[in-house]
Amino acid sequence: MEWWLIYLLTGTFVGFFAGLLGIGGGLIIVPVLIAIFTAQDFPTDRIIHLALGTTMATIIFTSAASLRTHHQHRAVDWQIVKNITPGIFLGTFGGSALASSMTGQLLSIIFVIFIFYAATQMLLQFRPSPIFQLPGKIGMFLAGSVIGALSSLVAIGGGLLSVPFLTLCKIKLQHAIGTAAAIGFPIALAGTAGYVANGYLQPETLPEYSLGYVYLPALAWLVLASMLTAPFGARLTHSTKTAVLRTIFVVLLYSLGIRMLMSLF
Repeated sequence: MEWWLIYLLTGTFVGFFAGLLGIGGGLIIVPVLIAIFTAQDFPTDRIIHLALGTTMATIIFTSAASLRTHHQHRAVDWQIVKNITPGIFLGTFGGSALASSMTGQLLSIIFVIFIFYAATQMLLQFRPSPIFQLPGKIGMFLAGSVIGALSSLVAIGGGLLSVPFLTLCKIKLQHAIGTAAAIGFPIALAGTAGYVANGYLQPETLPEYSLGYVYLPALAWLVLASMLTAPFGARLTHSTKTAVLRTIFVVLLYSLGIRMLMSLF
């Protein structure tokens, strides 16, 4: 099967579930890209870096579409976005630099730990109780730095981290989700810039058509498919038993996590 078709099918699947369940597709895209890049004989110790960088670049497009929708529904607190973005930029760019300095195995272990955390959080539908006040500018800068750094290490838009943080700080869930979608855009921009820049600094020969750690053919097909199928998933949200599909998605996450774990050892 041609590689472009596999990228297209992956983007179709991820886009649909992103629209249906309101989740990011990074946790699915990264393991799939690792498998594809391995089959394509890409440099072994840089495969996960390429998978993370390419996935982070796809989030630029998906987060922009999500941000637009939430803004139209007045669910974005732009003051929060303004205060947290400087920390997001610093943490995300720094996280991508840290990822570049790690071995592929160490980075894979971090990703596996996070995928199990994300699957468990989604399975239990955990929402923390609102017990804190929103911090000031310094606190928001620190929070943004941590969220950005962790997000860039595992190539997510930050929603799995931003939503619990904002909920803890007594932000209504609807606004927490909408604001997290807006925060995902600077995470994606800074993360992509970091993976591109650090990819150029590595002595290894990266695959043709790579922009640093972003593999452009995969990026193009993934974005095309996911942008087309996400609206279909969103339309089905109110007419489908999403609890069943959420469970299927969680099982898939656990399966991918276990597969990656077994491949490491």
